[in-house]
Amino acid sequence: MKISVLGSGSWGTAVAKLLNENGHDVTLWSKFENEASTLRTLRENPFLKGVVIPDGVTITALADEAARGTDIAVFATPSFAVSETAELFKDKLPGDCIIVCISKGIEKDTMRLFSRILRETFGKDAKIASLSGPTHAEEVGRQIPTACVVASEDHEIAEKVQDVFMNDYMRVYTSTDVIGVELGAALKNVIALGAGISDGLGFGDNTIAMLMTRGLAEMAELCVALGGKKSTLAGLAGLGDLIVTCTSQHSRNRRAGVLIGKGVPVQEAMKQVGAVVEGYYAAKAAHELAAQNGIDMPICEEAYKVLYDCKSPRDAMRDLMARDKKREDASGEESWVG
Repeated sequence: MKISVLGSGSWGTAVAKLLNENGHDVTLWSKFENEASTLRTLRENPFLKGVVIPDGVTITALADEAARGTDIAVFATPSFAVSETAELFKDKLPGDCIIVCISKGIEKDTMRLFSRILRETFGKDAKIASLSGPTHAEEVGRQIPTACVVASEDHEIAEKVQDVFMNDYMRVYTSTDVIGVELGAALKNVIALGAGISDGLGFGDNTIAMLMTRGLAEMAELCVALGGKKSTLAGLAGLGDLIVTCTSQHSRNRRAGVLIGKGVPVQEAMKQVGAVVEGYYAAKAAHELAAQNGIDMPICEEAYKVLYDCKSPRDAMRDLMARDKKREDASGEESWVG
């Protein structure tokens, strides 16, 4: 199949390599000609050192070239560029093209999930899927085994994408819960920032476990309020991605959080990370969505206050611990998937 990966960051580069290794005709598109030229010359992404871009991957900055005749368009841009990229390609991609979003986040000003952006841009009949899971580019690029989930309202589309992506180091599951998969992908970044802040403050493993567990509960509650399934958050796009993002050395969100916990100003911390920290934007979206839906999300809310209101990380942790007593199964449910 002819596949175009739109977005040449580390994740887009790793996916382009994977799809080429799966035998597909792959084009990697960058918005910037100087970046495309560098990738063509070096055959390596500066953010993905040691991972060779196969010669079979075409690299271009020309949207027309990337769109021409493609069977699958893979959106791999940062969250703030999904809408812009969709607008650029909406009249260029073939009408029967399958659109797969592997970006992780929520549009910061409109709070739109990416599937909604793509549906509104490409039309109600567009073939759209979202893919997520514990998939650090640094490991996928080196063929280290993992698994992910691809969700589409049309299960046949999800199965087609599953066949295209799956190989001996990438296991792919299918789902029809697009909302759950996309929310898990976005909100785990907020919790990972909190986990990094905890490490930066010098707290321990127990604290990280607390933040991950209660953070997952917050994610699931918002997911259900927006029409997703709680059980999805117990899977690869929720718990799986949450674990790796909160604990991995590759996690930009965790690294930014560590710096903030150590006293580095928020904007300087993100600058030092050197790449997009999606949790920063997702924290604002979580804050707005929780307020709109009447959902109590204390961990995400304290993260928002640290990131946007200059609240002291230590004060944020203190306030989390001093909240009123609650029962764990606050809704009366006995089962996670109940």
